[in-house]
Amino acid sequence: MFGIGKLEVLIFILVIILLFGSARIPQLGSGIGQAIKNFKKAMKEPDAIDVTPKEKDASKDNNSKKET
Repeated sequence: MFGIGKLEVLIFILVIILLFGSARIPQLGSGIGQAIKNFKKAMKEPDAIDVTPKEKDASKDNNSKKET
């Protein structure tokens, strides 16, 4: 398992418990799970279509600015 033994995993878990406390670990787990779920959902969705009107002629803007 990536060159990590049982002792290293146990030490890692103990450090996590000491840093965050046993009460926050379920919240962290659900937060990470929700983030992964949202990321997968975003990857499956097609890109949004840009419906912003584009300027066809920049000279029209220059003329309208001069009139004001």
